[in-house]
Amino acid sequence: MATITRSLSTKEDGNGRVEFMLRINSNRTTRVRVRSGIFIAKERFVDGKFVYPRANPKLTAELREIENTLHNLEQMIFTLCETTPAEKLKKELFEKEIDRFHHPKRERKPKEVEEKLQKKFIELVEEFPTKRGLSEWRHRRYGVLSRSLHRFELYRKVKRQQPAKLDFEMFTTDILEDYERFLRNEPEIFDKYPRIFEQYPAETRKARKSRRPFPKGDNTIINIFACLRTFFHWAIEEGLTTNNPFVKYKGKTTEHYGTPYYITLEERDRIADFDLSANKSLAVQRDIFIFHCCIGCRISDLMRLTPANIINDAVEYIASKTKGERPNVIRVPLTQRAKDILERYKGEDSEGRILPFISSQKYNVAIKKIFKECGITRIVTILNPTTGEEEQRPINEIASSHLARRTFVGNLYKKVKDPNLVGALSGHKEGSRAFSRYRDIDDDMKKELIGLME
Repeated sequence: MATITRSLSTKEDGNGRVEFMLRINSNRTTRVRVRSGIFIAKERFVDGKFVYPRANPKLTAELREIENTLHNLEQMIFTLCETTPAEKLKKELFEKEIDRFHHPKRERKPKEVEEKLQKKFIELVEEFPTKRGLSEWRHRRYGVLSRSLHRFELYRKVKRQQPAKLDFEMFTTDILEDYERFLRNEPEIFDKYPRIFEQYPAETRKARKSRRPFPKGDNTIINIFACLRTFFHWAIEEGLTTNNPFVKYKGKTTEHYGTPYYITLEERDRIADFDLSANKSLAVQRDIFIFHCCIGCRISDLMRLTPANIINDAVEYIASKTKGERPNVIRVPLTQRAKDILERYKGEDSEGRILPFISSQKYNVAIKKIFKECGITRIVTILNPTTGEEEQRPINEIASSHLARRTFVGNLYKKVKDPNLVGALSGHKEGSRAFSRYRDIDDDMKKELIGLME
């Protein structure tokens, strides 16, 4: 992992300030020292810490602005180190990106803009996550967007709607509304025009022929539109267009989720101690699920952990979903139960990972079987993601890998009731909306409050 050390230049500028210097260790062989372009009075940064005045609000605000800018610059450098091949991490690259950080809206040369405009609209969408150094998770989201845009373009051609070809200028509020209707009606469109889905399928799981798309709920469509909106903002900044079709768009923009359901610590322990010796493969996946409940990471991060991630009796990793925005190290101390599971399967994974994982789809199927076998079948109320209506389902029928993460977060939140403390272990950012839903779920807390009235 890259490290950055701050220091101050010995030279003062015309205002008596000195510049922050950054020593970047991006890997074992690359160490560079670069100018940050950020200045401060030297008496306001001592022994690596900012020195704030006691009674000068204006100066305090200026120092906080400097500290925030320096922090954001360092986060940009961390992301650059994460997303750039080691052989390209030279001093010249860091200097170029630092200059771009300070001058983000500098106009590009007309030739560069022209070269981009020669590319097809959807081609630019496909290139966007790579150019921005987005995480693998966000790459997949833009893959969903680009395939759906290909299908939308083919559909417009079949229906002879004009203009059929997608580009920046043809996107109006009306076209966005047409695109939303198209996404919502894809199952019926598949029945009429299946050839549209042959080259750009809506469902990418392996199958001999194109699958009929599942109906899309509001949250799915909101996510697709969020990606498209971000792409348009980037295109405007790059000088590729001045058109922003989202200015007057009145569609839904906020996702809605039901109250998170999860298993109690007692239910977790019942699953952990249940005798599954008659089905050894299921017992292995049970142990993986219990370990998953003990560290609370996303399934994508769990399945890439190796022994190198186990440091001083704790798991250390950078969340793949957010490493492009917040490349923070998440460190979760291991319980004795988690240590025992790691020891039990040490060296058994053929790919050198900490546990013998199967595919995430098969893992989800196994979790449902485990819950049923262990008698964890209570009814929970959920929000149907497609219809938006509440419904009651046995928890074993809807259990999945993400339930392990919710179990970790929910039980921790129940104990400490501090989202920032829990977020330090789960990787949720400060102020995450996810925690607002956990405030509604604890019957024990509600009973305690009602008890105060007796």
